[in-house]
Amino acid sequence: MMKKNLRGTSFVEVIVVLLFIGILTAIAVPRFSFSAVYKKSADTTARKLVTDLRRTRRLAISNAATNSAGFELKMTGSSPYDSYQINNLDTSVTIDTHTIDDKIDCTGGATFQFGPLGNLLGPSDTQVQLSSNGKTFTITVITATGMIKCDEN
Repeated sequence: MMKKNLRGTSFVEVIVVLLFIGILTAIAVPRFSFSAVYKKSADTTARKLVTDLRRTRRLAISNAATNSAGFELKMTGSSPYDSYQINNLDTSVTIDTHTIDDKIDCTGGATFQFGPLGNLLGPSDTQVQLSSNGKTFTITVITATGMIKCDEN
């Protein structure tokens, strides 16, 4: 009969490999940059703000028969803003509130009011900027039409 050579790894070999992986990890982790994560967070927040501006405009248009005053998206807190809310201008009821991450600077316009035709009303601002770790987004609302666009700078 043939004798099979059964050889496994020893406990000491496994410990040496794990120790080696631990040392490499200890060197690599402090060099990891979290700026990419913060840049992605700014992108996500900009998209969310654009969606909520469009939602505010849609609410103003869809409720035009019963609400002639319109709806607004209002930034809250001091600049840089820390949150925003969607308000019904006719009833002064807050529809929704959202918080902006601390790592993101939100500056610029504070009030965006949409009338029953979807256009911006008189006292409204037209731009807001979001930035984090060198990535900046400018959100612009066209006054006459209420169209909303987002540009990455």
